[in-house]
This record gives sequence, structure tokens and C-alpha cells, in this order.
Amino acid sequence: MSEGPKPAPHGWLLLDKPRGLGSTQAVGMVKRVLRQGGYQKTKVGHGGTLDPLAEGVLPIALGEATKLAGRMLDSDKIYEFTIQFGEETDTLDTEGEVIQRTDRRPPMAAIAAVLEHFTGDIEQAPPAYSAIKVDGKRAYDRARAGEEVEMKTRAVTIHSLGFAGEREDMELRSAFATTAGRPDPYDPQAPLELAEAVTLVAHVSKGTYIRSLARDVARALGTLGHVTYLRRIKAGPFLETRAISLDKCEEIAKGAAIENLLLPLEAGLDDIPVLNLEPDSAQAVRQGRVLSDLPQPDGLHLAKLGNTPVALMELEGGSAKVVRGFNLPDVAE
Repeated sequence: MSEGPKPAPHGWLLLDKPRGLGSTQAVGMVKRVLRQGGYQKTKVGHGGTLDPLAEGVLPIALGEATKLAGRMLDSDKIYEFTIQFGEETDTLDTEGEVIQRTDRRPPMAAIAAVLEHFTGDIEQAPPAYSAIKVDGKRAYDRARAGEEVEMKTRAVTIHSLGFAGEREDMELRSAFATTAGRPDPYDPQAPLELAEAVTLVAHVSKGTYIRSLARDVARALGTLGHVTYLRRIKAGPFLETRAISLDKCEEIAKGAAIENLLLPLEAGLDDIPVLNLEPDSAQAVRQGRVLSDLPQPDGLHLAKLGNTPVALMELEGGSAKVVRGFNLPDVAE
């Protein structure tokens, strides 16, 4: 007698998405490997779109974790990206057509100096080739149809922006940081170190377009540029060090235990304090009832019964209301 399907999993698969694969395609792949691996039909969603030309951390939510996908979309992200100077494309990356060229290349010292002007709260115009709707139609559909698309600026926050790798910013802030190879550092004939390309790391708020940031940095340097490499190295609490390859994910279809690859649902809530429940109060929360006379401070809490997440709850003035309930089996010790 054959065994029935395995229970639907709940939690996060943290994919290291390769270049060329869309986020929706990644979700479809996970659904397939779960089906082939013998699991019950499982809800699957992702926690933040990555363009096909981008790579890196793509959180895939399974089961009850899909209820947290919206929070992941709102979270901060960290990207590593390369700006190639000299050409601007209509898509602001390597996929588009070159629309402007220049022979000007910025000195590394100028790049270092300009980055601080792109940190903090800034206004940014999204790319015309983006999924933002303009008068009810996707901007990229209008752009591909040859329409002139005017993108309104939006407020975003760049928490930090700096050089990737080991090189110290202070070495780059002055063209004359060292006299090595220069008998007279003040000689106007002394060559500056000009950059054909530069790789940066940006910690940004939701809604930030790295392609637009690259365009604006290049223009501020008196040149043009587009993104040739883009990798997300952190999404919300999820780091690339925990991400798995597609090959590793494919092993689920061949019978590999998903528990070895799955991060728990609460891994996406590491910044939220825990509200520990007793069995009676957990039952009340599952029924949607309000808990009263609680000593915890106001704010969002993760209510748990033992090790099992029960609900996200908003606590105010000692009373806690359910924001989002989780339908998970009790596995409390």
C-alpha cells in the first residue's frame, strides 16, 4: 500500500536566483519540485521581485509563510551592482539599446566624493522599463510600444552607498592620497585614475530602483552609465550566505528532505519580539479573540505556543489584537 502525499511545508526557501530566471519562473520551479517530491499542494509566493538580469537572494514563501510575503516586499534590501560608464541604454541595463554615448570617464576620487550625495532620503525617477503602471498600463508596455513615458519621481531612502570589496573609501576620496609613482603630486599633468566601471554596494528602502540610481550617479559625474551586473545580497533578514542554488532545490524533487533546506516561518520575523502563550490563550488567539492585561510594550509581536507561531498581534495599552493568524500544527515541546 503506497503512502499518501507528504504534508505541505511551511517556511522559506531562500534561493540564490541565477541570471536569466524570472521571479515568477522561480516560483513555478519550486511548485514543480514540491509536486515531484510528493508534497501536498502548497501555496508558494516570493518576497520581492528580481529582474531576470539580476541574481541573488530571492525568498520563496511556502504555505503559511506566504502570509508574510507582503512584509518582505516592504523590507530593506542590499544590492551589489556594477556601473559601466560611457553608454546609457533605454532600459538602463545590458538588455536595452544604447541611446547615448560619451567619451568622458570619471576619476575614482570623483566617484567617492559623489556617493554621499546619493545617501539619505532622495527623489528618484523609476526607469521607463519598469512594472509601474502609468494611466492603467505597465510602463514597460508603453515603452516597448514606442511611447514617450514620463515617470514621476518618488521618495526613496538610500541608507548607505559605497564601494564593493576591500578598498577603503578614504583611499579614493583624494586623487593625491599617495605620491607613489608621482614625483610631483600637484603636477597638472599627473594622470588621474579614470574608471571604465565601478562596483558599488547599496542598502536601500523598498521601491528603490538600482538601475535609476546607477543612471543618476553617472550623470552626476558628468558622464553616462548603465548597469552590467546586479546582485541582491540581502532581502529583509535573509542573507546570501543562507541561500541555496537551483540544483540544491531540485534535489527536493528527487526525494531530499525539505527540512534540511527550509527556514522556519519566523525566520522572516527576526526583528519582532515574541509573545509566549499558554494553551488557553493560544486557543483564544486562534479564535480571533483579544488578549488583555498584558505587560509587554506596544507594537507588533509574534505570538507563539512553545515553538509554534500562532499569530502576528498588535499590542496597544495591554491589549493584543490578531493582525495575521497562522494555521500551523502544534509541535510545541
